[in-house]
Amino acid sequence: MVVDPAVPDATAELLRDNRDLLLRMRTGWKPAHRRRNSALDVALRTATSGLAAVAAVIGLYFFGAGRYTPFVLVMTLAALLVVALLLGPRPDAEVERQLLAELDVYDSARRHEGSFVLREDLDEAARPLLARTQAAIDAVLDSRVNAEGLLDDVRNAVMLPEQEWEIARLLAKLSALRSEYGEVVAEGVTPEVAAVAEPLAEALRSSESAVVARIEALERYAGHVADAERAYRARHQIERLSAGLPRYEELLAESGADELAGPELGRLAEDADRLERALRDSVSSAHEAFRHLGR
Repeated sequence: MVVDPAVPDATAELLRDNRDLLLRMRTGWKPAHRRRNSALDVALRTATSGLAAVAAVIGLYFFGAGRYTPFVLVMTLAALLVVALLLGPRPDAEVERQLLAELDVYDSARRHEGSFVLREDLDEAARPLLARTQAAIDAVLDSRVNAEGLLDDVRNAVMLPEQEWEIARLLAKLSALRSEYGEVVAEGVTPEVAAVAEPLAEALRSSESAVVARIEALERYAGHVADAERAYRARHQIERLSAGLPRYEELLAESGADELAGPELGRLAEDADRLERALRDSVSSAHEAFRHLGR
């Protein structure tokens, strides 16, 4: 599921946590339960209690006055009001909580209709493309070079989710149009209709190619980041090995093997310099690829 980054975080999380309800909404489901007006409920219960109390007072007045028939009628009314209070509907708290939670999801989904894409909104051709998009973005955002700030981590955190949403939105729209087109063509078309349908098919193919080009740009960026990641990891490993170099040299000297192995150990410094240059080059390439993403 992909949610438009413009949707508030709390709402986006609510939608992601209730994917099953969103799927049910796609098939026309609506919650039967509506929100209870708690203020109105309280007012009604208060009014009923007040009427019962007033009826009881009036009944006692009639009793004191020796007017027993009105006393019986009024006290019967008071008793009925009390029974109504006691037997009034009191929904189970857990059921009520569940129903209200479903209403929150339903209202949020209606309010942000068109701001999220489910996997089921994509056809079989579009789903692998979205998977490629998400794999490339995850590779960048999860990388050490991004976490260490060697890339533009702030822009990555903003721009990459926007890219994911835009690609998901386009794939969903493409899937819907492809489905409609396929249903019409499957019925069989005359040469006249085929002449009209072919440009539409070409429009679908061109749109898919454009979306694939976006995805490939993301993958190129992720590839440069992967190069930087490898160089970063290797440089870090070389630095760790170089830190212990004096102890290795001491061991070689004590064992009398320094003349044989010394030159090889000395190349560690050269390797560190080479990896430093490779890291700078790969980070620079990643920055250049990043600049082309929004074009």
